[in-house]
Amino acid sequence: MSDEMKKAGGVLLTNDDGVDSPGLLAAAEALSPLARLRIVAPMNQQTAMGRAKTGNPEATLLPKLLTVGGQAVPAYACDASPAAAVGHGLSVMAGDTPNLVVSGINYGENLGANVTSSGTVGAAMEAACCGIPSIAISLETAIGTHYAYTEQEWTAAIYFLRYFAQIVLKRGLPPDVHILKIDVPRIATPETPWRLTTLSSWRHYQSRLEDPTLDSRLRDARVIKASNPNEAKETDVYALSVDNVVSVTPLTLDLTSRTAFGSIHSWLTEGLS
Repeated sequence: MSDEMKKAGGVLLTNDDGVDSPGLLAAAEALSPLARLRIVAPMNQQTAMGRAKTGNPEATLLPKLLTVGGQAVPAYACDASPAAAVGHGLSVMAGDTPNLVVSGINYGENLGANVTSSGTVGAAMEAACCGIPSIAISLETAIGTHYAYTEQEWTAAIYFLRYFAQIVLKRGLPPDVHILKIDVPRIATPETPWRLTTLSSWRHYQSRLEDPTLDSRLRDARVIKASNPNEAKETDVYALSVDNVVSVTPLTLDLTSRTAFGSIHSWLTEGLS
């Protein structure tokens, strides 16, 4: 760690799987050699919370010791959603703004249109709205592991998080890029190629009723990974699901359509005739 990075605001690490997640420990392992590391994470599992601001309104940051690389690392747990935990952490740390916020490493990839429901991405968005460069990183895992702390191979995700975090800490993010969304295939190694990708409009995860004749209110839907035969090759879904390469998607907070305003204005003013 350089003297410059030691003096800087360092890195704030969070997630949506909870403070006890092995993925959070893996992220801490990736980041601890790079900069001063502070950890603020939800007290418990908060998968699929998006950017919700929920939790105990009286919640405080509860100190907790995590073991990273055999060393005790102080962390804080907050009884709140990922975005709320980030907001609370930044408020408490006012005047000592981090140079980078990292959310992850998440159990399960966050691809395509599902990212708006992702607590991992939601936490990164909360930091980005505060003007802080952010990374949201996820590891492809089986659907059944998304709510449980199962054993995973984190080596590749650790490698790629450290690689991209170093760049962001040194150079910041390019104009109109607020978040780097990184998705690592389950079979990836540090030698796996990475690719810049666009965000697919496809819902990578979909809910299906096994028996559609049953009232959906009476049973939970089964979550599946849904393939799209028309998926464009430049998307995050295609990169990870078809080519098995690391997907790096630059996200912006500006959700405005890229369609020329002149075309939209004409469409709106033509009336119904």
